[in-house]
Amino acid sequence: MTKKTLLSSDKRLSILSKLAIQNPNPSTELVYNTPFELLCAVVLSAQATDISVNKVTPALFTRAPNALAMSQLSEEEIASYIKSIGLWRAKAHNLKALSTILHNKFAGEVPDNFEDLITLPGVGSKTANVVLNVAFNQPTIAVDTHIFRVCNRTGFCIGKDAKTVEKLLPQLVDDRYKFKAHHQILLHGRYICKAQKPLCEQCVIKEECVSYKKLGV
Repeated sequence: MTKKTLLSSDKRLSILSKLAIQNPNPSTELVYNTPFELLCAVVLSAQATDISVNKVTPALFTRAPNALAMSQLSEEEIASYIKSIGLWRAKAHNLKALSTILHNKFAGEVPDNFEDLITLPGVGSKTANVVLNVAFNQPTIAVDTHIFRVCNRTGFCIGKDAKTVEKLLPQLVDDRYKFKAHHQILLHGRYICKAQKPLCEQCVIKEECVSYKKLGV
């Protein structure tokens, strides 16, 4: 049976504690005002940076601040606002489609449960968990490329792909850290445990990290 972690529970708690001290009140870097705007921003952020999304959403949300307004735009109109980010054609289609469903089925409100969220076009488990955590204060943990990298490098959670880590990770995070763990791990990966040049000497969890120990330093 493949191990889901290479670290003891004490070492995992140490990592979570240190990340909590490093960043006690983490938050998404996406700019939004409502659950609907957050949902749209997270959908747009797939294979795009938060910075690039934040550049296009102010004008888009001024034009279409809610599900009804977005559903009334054509895909071409939506696309005109988001052409600077990747996969804009598919994302324009998904924003119109999910907005139409929200208006027709959910009275324009973003669902606060996983099962309904993942029925929306362009919304997978990662997007759903981000929305539940950020908009509805639920202790969910989404796994993006940064969290996947940090979990595997440190040995905190081992998985061949993001979906595997997303399934296993909540089992390994102590309940007291679950609500903030998503952004604490994500931001650590974005700014410290970088893909190409990790800043190991600045890392607060290097003593627990199996990859750092392999360096022999």
